[in-house]
This record gives sequence, structure tokens and C-alpha cells, in this order.
Amino acid sequence: MKSMEEMIQAAQAAAQTIQKQMNEAQATLDAIEVEGQSGGGMVKIRCTAKGRILGVSIDDSLMVPSEKQMLEDLITAAFNDARGRADQKAGEEMARVQQGAGLPPGFDLSKLGL
Repeated sequence: MKSMEEMIQAAQAAAQTIQKQMNEAQATLDAIEVEGQSGGGMVKIRCTAKGRILGVSIDDSLMVPSEKQMLEDLITAAFNDARGRADQKAGEEMARVQQGAGLPPGFDLSKLGL
């Protein structure tokens, strides 16, 4: 049977491994790009899976002052689409990290203080 000190050392080593994997996952999320769109592709927003906006593309036909409200709505919809896709990719990546660390599905890593 392991001593208390050995169990504590094993737990600390596991926590360090999980922390390393979490850091790697965060870097991966910042490298994954997703694109949200609205208006049949007339407005597109590219962002990382962490939610950092990389670019916005607006079709020239929407650049009409009288259509300002519609353009604003399309930009909002495209951003929300991109954010949803980013959240989905982030969830997939975090699930992969948890599985690799041997943690049960749905385990809340934030409770570990990582």
C-alpha cells in the first residue's frame, strides 16, 4: 500500500500533467478557426475557437445607408453563429483533453483550480 506522501506526490504529478494538457488545449483553441455567417453568406465573421475575432467580411451590396439596421442585424447574427461554432469546437477540444487525462465525461476541471 502506498504511503500518504506517495499518494500526494502522485496527485501533484497528475495535476501538473492536467495543467500542461490544459495549456496545450488553450493554445490549440486559439489556432482553430471557425466562420459564422448570415444573410446567405453576405456577412461572414472568422474567429478562433477561443472567440478571438480574426476578420469580418461584408458583401458590397449591403453598404447602403438606408439598410444600416439590416446590416447591423446581419453582423450580430454572423457573430452569434461564429461564437456558437467556436463554443462547439472548444467543447470538443476540452472533452478530448479530459479523455486523455483519464477524467470522467462532464468532470468540471475548474474545480481543480486549473
